[in-house]
Amino acid sequence: MTDSLPDFTWFPDLALRTVGGAVVWANDDAFAEKENLIRPGPAKYQPATFGHRGQVYDGWETRRRRDVGYDEAIVRLGAPGVIHGVVIDTAWFKGNYPTSASVDALELDGHPSVDELIDHPGWTSLIPESKVYGDTRNLFEVESQRRWTHVRLRIYPDGGVARLRVHGEGRPDPRFLGVGPLDLAALENGGLVLDASNRFFSSPQNLIFPGVAKVMGDGWETARRRDDGNDWVRIKLAGRGRIRMAEIDTSYFIGNSPNSARLLGRDGDGDWVTLLEPVDLQPDTRHRFLVESDAPVTEAQLDIYPDGGLARLRLYGELL
Repeated sequence: MTDSLPDFTWFPDLALRTVGGAVVWANDDAFAEKENLIRPGPAKYQPATFGHRGQVYDGWETRRRRDVGYDEAIVRLGAPGVIHGVVIDTAWFKGNYPTSASVDALELDGHPSVDELIDHPGWTSLIPESKVYGDTRNLFEVESQRRWTHVRLRIYPDGGVARLRVHGEGRPDPRFLGVGPLDLAALENGGLVLDASNRFFSSPQNLIFPGVAKVMGDGWETARRRDDGNDWVRIKLAGRGRIRMAEIDTSYFIGNSPNSARLLGRDGDGDWVTLLEPVDLQPDTRHRFLVESDAPVTEAQLDIYPDGGLARLRLYGELL
């Protein structure tokens, strides 16, 4: 930790909610929600403001530990990359901050589940257990030049952290570079949602809107199914083309994301062909999948199993 502002804070925050970061798990958030760790902007505080969990804190706060151990939270970086430094910000936590903290990192391909992440043997220490101070931006430089996709914050023995900032440089998966610059499904490129199995909570047209979703209501969410079927959405593409990559974004859908999805396509009134075999989906995640099929298509259909919500659907490729 340093007393002056180190250069690493110039780099963007790779964990920030607005770039797609997510707090995928914490062992405890009895007093204040884990999702607050990556909210944009500084933490706020209003004294004598009590909710059902006690004093309201704009941060992550665990219960008082009555045994030996630590609390921990796992963050999926919105932009995987090289980490130059971490800020463990305990703003407004004055009598309930941890005495020390550590940060580990992991690089994993694809979209691992929480169970895969918790006990994965590949976690590497970036910051060993170090003293932290209350109501303070605790700054730690990182020397590693490796690419990381997840970080794990551990606090000893318990307490509250307002924000976790992970500053660094983005390093994309090279397999997804140059796949195709055009989103064939985007509203602004001429895409149109033709139909959907269900639009109970929100419109499927939201799926092809520009930008990223800011809340759950910015996406498409179906009613809960009580049968053996599945929900689906059908899209007219910007033109006849080949899809090279599908981005299926479940951001903000934490307890109501689909379990899996499949992508179909057809050319005009031709037969439907499978572009992407069924793939597992994770909550609150921007998934990217390469599409191996060379079939030209004018329409696409995304099947979700069994129901749930999506923030955005991007179908990148080229027109023919």
